[in-house]
Amino acid sequence: MSRIGKKPIAVPDKVQVEVVNNWITVKGPRGQLSKEIPRPILVEQQEGQLLVKRPSDSEEHRALHGLTRTLIQNMITGVTEGFTRSLELVGVGYRANLQGKKLVLNVGLSYPVIFEPEENMEIEVPSPNKIIVKGIDKQQVGNFAAVVRKVHPPEPYKGKGIRYVGEQVRRKVGKAGT
Repeated sequence: MSRIGKKPIAVPDKVQVEVVNNWITVKGPRGQLSKEIPRPILVEQQEGQLLVKRPSDSEEHRALHGLTRTLIQNMITGVTEGFTRSLELVGVGYRANLQGKKLVLNVGLSYPVIFEPEENMEIEVPSPNKIIVKGIDKQQVGNFAAVVRKVHPPEPYKGKGIRYVGEQVRRKVGKAGT
């Protein structure tokens, strides 16, 4: 049996969980999320806990078991605490700022790059070289941060570009002078 899948999911008092057919809806202080549960997987509510069960030991059911449990756990964490992803800009003249809700990046291109955040997501720019993406959906937050990073990923010679906070960039040696 899946070690992750068989663990019960604790539901805090301030969170409401509704399971109807194969849809799960989670409401909390930060918002509401809903997701479709794969058909063979069953979700049961018992005394402030959710249990995820699978019908058989087939390879497909085992794979969906742990995945479904983790997705539901992430939904509950998202509506209570939320998720955060931090990015930093490294390079001379590289900067970010907010214009209303839009994120504007100047990263050495001949034009500024503009991003509009999705709903349930907010962007903070505490300093010109730091971006913080916050939201209740872990997948949305991670995807938005990855799209922003893809504008100018860190290059291996000088390390310039957009990187996650704490990311190690493997540096290469430049030309050997003779």
